Amino acid sequence: MSEPASISSSIAVRYAKAVFEIAKEDGNLAELETNVNDLSAALEESADLQLLINSPLYGRDVQGRAIAAVAETLKISATLANSLKLMASKRRLFVLPHLIDKLRAQLADHRGEVSVDVVSAKALTKTQSTALAKTLAARVGKDVKINAAVDESLIGGLVVKIGSKMIDTSILSKLNTLQNAMKEVG
Repeated sequence: MSEPASISSSIAVRYAKAVFEIAKEDGNLAELETNVNDLSAALEESADLQLLINSPLYGRDVQGRAIAAVAETLKISATLANSLKLMASKRRLFVLPHLIDKLRAQLADHRGEVSVDVVSAKALTKTQSTALAKTLAARVGKDVKINAAVDESLIGGLVVKIGSKMIDTSILSKLNTLQNAMKEVG
């Protein structure tokens, strides 16, 4: 992980933990999840919002007023809205995408779920996806939510990422391994 991403991630972890714990104490985890999803959608859809959180040209006051307006428009809970305003006053809005990811991870963990990224050469059928989810759930001991993607360059097989672990059974990977072994011999 690069240093700026690591710094952003560590900042986001602290804010996410605080927001999550307060929402949990207040019994507002369902509202927090809705807020996180709404905020994520707004961030994906609005180039202006992305510019606002990433541009050093906007001062603390402008960022604070803008993020307060966004929070009001999206009907964000007071806990999350106050955290966003605090982040703006500290010039930390640039970590918002990381904050969203960390909050989603904490909410999933609280529900006993784990998110798994699966890349395959062809789109998985519903039956394949269900079977893979059951197999992975048995291994990790939690419910599995699969985030599927397609990469035709894999030729066949799967690349499965569970947290920091990666299982690569793709044909491309096996061909690369074979190619490297042949280079060492010759």
